Amino acid sequence: MELIADILLVAGALGAGLYCFVLARRLSRFNDLENGVGGAVAVLSAQVDDLTKTLSAAQATATESTQSLAALTDRAEGVAKRLELLVASMHDLPDAPQEDIQEPMFVRHSRANGGVQQ
Repeated sequence: MELIADILLVAGALGAGLYCFVLARRLSRFNDLENGVGGAVAVLSAQVDDLTKTLSAAQATATESTQSLAALTDRAEGVAKRLELLVASMHDLPDAPQEDIQEPMFVRHSRANGGVQQ
């Protein structure tokens, strides 16, 4: 009886060893850096790093643009206030008499002397 138990125990140990060997080979192929999931994870990790750098640069550019736009908006509001004051002060000026305004006068020169004007 002990002999049968020992044989079964050895067979079980050999089966477990074979199973571990097969699993180790599968795991090494699974983690292969060129063809397996390990390669895909390495590529995705590199892409995440690149995207993180790009996102940081885009955020910095957006912050600079926001600050520049805010400064230009403040400046435009100041100019608009000055223009409103200038337009309001124009209403205080007396109207110009219509007699002082001269109509433009166009003069046509003759082409005598070969088209040379004197």
